[in-house]
Amino acid sequence: MNHVLVVDDEPDICRSLEAILADEGYAVTTAATAQEASELVRDADFDAVLLDIWLPDRDGLELLSEIRARDARRAPEIIIISGHGTIETAVRATKLGAFDFLEKPLSLERTLIIVKNAIQARRLRIENHEFLQQLTARARITGNSVSVKALRQQIRLMAPTNGRVLIYGESGTGKELIARAMHAESARADRVFVELNCAAIPEDFIESELFGYRHGALPGGPPEKRGTFERADGGTLLLDEVGDMSLKTQAKVLRALDDQQFTPVGAAHAMRVDVRLIAATNKNLEEEIAQGNFREDLFYRLNVIPFYVPPLRERKEDIPLLAREMLREFGQQYGRPRIDITEEALETLQQHQWPGNVRELKNVLERVVILNPQARRIERKHLPVLAARTRRRGEEFPSLQQAREAYERDYIARKLEECHGNVSRAAEALGLERSHLYRKMKALGMAGKDA
Repeated sequence: MNHVLVVDDEPDICRSLEAILADEGYAVTTAATAQEASELVRDADFDAVLLDIWLPDRDGLELLSEIRARDARRAPEIIIISGHGTIETAVRATKLGAFDFLEKPLSLERTLIIVKNAIQARRLRIENHEFLQQLTARARITGNSVSVKALRQQIRLMAPTNGRVLIYGESGTGKELIARAMHAESARADRVFVELNCAAIPEDFIESELFGYRHGALPGGPPEKRGTFERADGGTLLLDEVGDMSLKTQAKVLRALDDQQFTPVGAAHAMRVDVRLIAATNKNLEEEIAQGNFREDLFYRLNVIPFYVPPLRERKEDIPLLAREMLREFGQQYGRPRIDITEEALETLQQHQWPGNVRELKNVLERVVILNPQARRIERKHLPVLAARTRRRGEEFPSLQQAREAYERDYIARKLEECHGNVSRAAEALGLERSHLYRKMKALGMAGKDA
């Protein structure tokens, strides 16, 4: 239930507002002085405050400033009410952070509308703050390797600028994470972050995705659509896999970057935007230029601040930190208690080459968590595919029995992966009865999910 505080030294107004707001489903508290109201706001969580500007012990605008200064994130929205309202007073109240201004005698309909809007505005403010906190958490770069420390330092230096950024790195290394970290530490952190994967958009639609369209310019689509440049106005735009854009699209992006303006498809006039552009690619753009696949002039526009994200195989000392963080996330995601991992399992992870980089590591650990729902600690036996791949053929197995078990775990795990962890379908693919496969998995220290 939303909670409203009414602050007025006229008892009739307090009783009237309390009755009206209570009928609308609000919890209502009243106060007759600034001192009483200040103590109530300090001790309770109000969504909105109806505050009289003339109070017996203090100016209402002073109380407004005090409340707004306590906690800008969770402070209630404040609606000033006055029987002697002037434009000057209303402007001053607005500058101090008042949501709106009401004159006495109060209009019932207008009062209810403003209270409703004020509560909605506070809720959106809190949700936006929480979203930004989540975004910042998602932008945290995990690792203590020299290369990761250098990346963090480079981000701290470059994020506050408006320079364009080009992020290089293999697929799965975390290029989007770098872009989000740049945004989170920039002056635009409280504005929107928009991402467009250029490789995922067909050539016929890439222009409308980037710049939008007007007046039904695209048959079968909505009358209008805002493109990513327009949606990112004031914030940050990430063009992921920028090396996959066609030369035609590259030319249009180049013009948009040069002028900070573009014309939506079907529009009569260009529109100007303020966008910080970050581009990312897993290709060597200099080689693409030599082959005629990428415009040299666009490359120089994008490559103002270059970032190189190293592959996971070059920073294996970060794997234990990454693994523990991922297991903590999966534990929360699947409603599991804390999931530990043994040193032997970590050693197995570190011995793998990780061609899919951090994304592959995350997928492997999620699969292990799903396939072993009873495990409270991830051990080497839960990583049969990786364990088998990291052993040299036979010589590290003390016995033929252990070598055979390792091969069986590897083979069964691959079939389970192909069948998305479904034991029944994996058994069918292996030509076994489901119960037989389940007993075999149990003997080998494996588990799975059934249809």
